[in-house]
Amino acid sequence: MKNVAVLLSGSGAFDGAEINEAVLTLLHISKQGASYQCFAPDTQQTQVINHLKGEEASDKRNVLEESARIARGEIKPLHELNVDEFDALILPGGFGVAKNFCDFAVNGAQMTINEQVLKVGEAFRDAHKPAGYMCIAPVLLPYIYGDGVKVTVGNDADVSSAINEMGGEHIDCDVRDIVVDDKHQLVTTPAYMLAQNIPDAEAGISKLVEKVLYMA
Repeated sequence: MKNVAVLLSGSGAFDGAEINEAVLTLLHISKQGASYQCFAPDTQQTQVINHLKGEEASDKRNVLEESARIARGEIKPLHELNVDEFDALILPGGFGVAKNFCDFAVNGAQMTINEQVLKVGEAFRDAHKPAGYMCIAPVLLPYIYGDGVKVTVGNDADVSSAINEMGGEHIDCDVRDIVVDDKHQLVTTPAYMLAQNIPDAEAGISKLVEKVLYMA
């Protein structure tokens, strides 16, 4: 049975992991007959958003503790991830990626990446193991894989421009499709960068998971 490491950046589309993307990822990993283990960094969230009002909240939250809500408690701190125990890596999106995994939400192409996230991404790269990144998560890839890495976030002009500025090669993509970089064993899909509903997101995510597991 193939085993997939899934990285979560909190719980909630605007300050953590996009919950629908995360759940659909776990569902399709299981439907493909594979297993998974969720991980998240044990750090404070950069920002907390009241998802009902769309306003910033004053309380402080922990990325690992919030991610545990999605994983039903079955989650480990990111520093415990051992690449040798997994066949592939998948990152759901959500603004937690752009706020907690890196500071793209603030600094764009001049962003920096959380050291633990970078270390894990590089470990899978160096082990030549496949990875899938969805929604906003592909902004991490030029820093992990270097110049020329092929990725998609859909067709967002600002984000695609930043990816190209960082050395990546952005490829426009329909919400229900994927972009595959065979050289780097990477699969990306727009998910909620474009999705208007759950079926939109599900179509691309199912293809991403299936392709990543095929490559593993």
